[in-house]
Amino acid sequence: MMDQKTLKSAEVLFDLAYAEDIGDGDITTNNLINPNETRTAQFVAKAEGVVAGLPVAEMVFRKFDENLKWKEMIPDGSEVKPGDIIAEFKGNYRALLTGERKALNFLQRLSGIASYAHLCMKEIEGTKVEILDTRKTLPGYRHLDKYAVRMGGASNHRFGLYDMVMIKDNHIQVAGGITAAVEAIRKRVPKSIKIEVETTNIEQVKEALAADVDIIMLDNMSSSLMKECVDIINKRAKIEASGNMTIKRIRKVAHTGVDYISIGALTHSVKALDISQRIID
Repeated sequence: MMDQKTLKSAEVLFDLAYAEDIGDGDITTNNLINPNETRTAQFVAKAEGVVAGLPVAEMVFRKFDENLKWKEMIPDGSEVKPGDIIAEFKGNYRALLTGERKALNFLQRLSGIASYAHLCMKEIEGTKVEILDTRKTLPGYRHLDKYAVRMGGASNHRFGLYDMVMIKDNHIQVAGGITAAVEAIRKRVPKSIKIEVETTNIEQVKEALAADVDIIMLDNMSSSLMKECVDIINKRAKIEASGNMTIKRIRKVAHTGVDYISIGALTHSVKALDISQRIID
């Protein structure tokens, strides 16, 4: 179910979409369609995938017609195949036509994210690894993009810069090393905040382990080097594999023994799921 914070985020984005797409009005629809005419429409899947974003699509149409009658045939998080009717809705004909592209832009993007997350989860079936997203989201879409990741069966990493410590290479360089960076953070940050450190070699892994951090990221390592690092850590910290993670590679990475695999492509390289709107009466 979509939480209110995510839906509120969608409403802010809708206002931007309205301004850029409609301006002073839909001159084609408003000059061809009777303002009192009602019709029924359907969203139809044209490709295999996982649907996500139906509450947002419904919200879009209700912005134009508060009396819209909406019925979901296939709920968010469900698999679809070509020809499946995802939702059916009846309302003002002008509203259905003017709202169509905005509703589909949301629905197709979020369903594309959910679909790719689902494929990644299928790829690692039988392992205990958790697939994570990243902060590589479309600006303004983070709540929605991360919602779609969950609908696809994967999990969310930190939401922003404020809810988890992530010590990366530039932080390490400025602080003078991993140990110094962790010590400085611990003096200023509550103990309840988890600390993760990015590492690129065995020496850094050993230093992060000695600093007793919560999560050690193995960044842009080969699978064989990851396995060596996993053995060194030996369950004394959680392990995240990151960097150049593709769906073709993640099963091999999962078998190295890491706990998490973070995949930026879940949200930064979205292929929209093909969904169409059709008027049925």
